[in-house]
Amino acid sequence: MQLSIELDREEDGRWIAEVLELPGVMVYGSTRDQAIGAVERLAVEVVADGSLMANCLDRVSTWHL
Repeated sequence: MQLSIELDREEDGRWIAEVLELPGVMVYGSTRDQAIGAVERLAVEVVADGSLMANCLDRVSTWHL
C-alpha cells in the first residue's frame, strides 16, 4: 500500500500533515518532521485497525439487530 502525505504550514507556524488516502488522518506538529512522524504512526494504527475490523466482519455469519 502506498500512501501520500500532504504538508502545509499554518500561519501560526505549526505544520499539518494529512494522509490523503485515509480520511481523517491528520495531525499537527511543531516541526515538519514531528508532523510527518506523527501522521505516519497514526496511519499505521488506522490501517491496522481497519484490517482487524475487516477480519472480524468476515467471520461474522449472522447479525442480530
